[in-house]
Amino acid sequence: MQARQQGLPALEARMLMECVLKQTPAWLVAHDNEALSEAEATAYQTLCQRRLGGEPLAYILGWREFYGRQFKVNPAVLIPRPETELLVDLALEKLTAKFRSAQPFHVLDLGTGSGAIAITLALEAAARNLPVVVSASDISASALAVARQNAMTLGANINFIESHWWQAIPKQSFDLILSNPPYIEANDPHLNQGDLRFEPAHALTDQADGLSAYRALCAGLGAYLAPGGWVLFEHGYDQAAAVQALLQAQNLQSVQTWPDLAGIPRISGGQSACE
Repeated sequence: MQARQQGLPALEARMLMECVLKQTPAWLVAHDNEALSEAEATAYQTLCQRRLGGEPLAYILGWREFYGRQFKVNPAVLIPRPETELLVDLALEKLTAKFRSAQPFHVLDLGTGSGAIAITLALEAAARNLPVVVSASDISASALAVARQNAMTLGANINFIESHWWQAIPKQSFDLILSNPPYIEANDPHLNQGDLRFEPAHALTDQADGLSAYRALCAGLGAYLAPGGWVLFEHGYDQAAAVQALLQAQNLQSVQTWPDLAGIPRISGGQSACE
């Protein structure tokens, strides 16, 4: 059953065919000469037209891979990006450096969306025998429903909280605070291009200068970041200096920025002073 490309890249056409038939790539190769039923052909054409209309492939398929795992996604959540995997890598690095076998690390992911960051971190930490208690928040109940389903499917124990940034977060200290907040400026033309046209606006832009979320997040660090704890924020390609300045204003130490695999400044963070 060869996937006709219909003007799409070959990989996308094949993935849409897999979606219609609910089969693997190997199965498609083995059955390459078989014909589609009328219903299958119609369903395939419908998916192709949706993709040709610009709808993100992840929303059509209903999932996106992140850190080697499939995460359910729909228009209620941002589609996980490969560059965000750096946030998980750095988080694991910081937790490993702070390893204490006697008590668990408390981790908070603010604005979790699909839960990809929090769930991946919980699973990867467990695989490394790092004791963690992971909490994840989002302002959107619809996003939290997706995140909860992902956690259940992948077997991660996450404490989900419906909250606008710090508003409903329990008063406690966290050893690691993470966030990939909305950071696109309100007038950025990219919001009207590509996949971004279909993703939830509140997860992409703060409807301002792109930095208001970082200001709100940094304002709460003093009350929630444990002594010696780390905070790590993903941001846009040109926001490293501004985010660093906000972190330094909170008297954090070791404030720095890490580039992604493309060399783009992607994550900035800092550490609170130890007691």
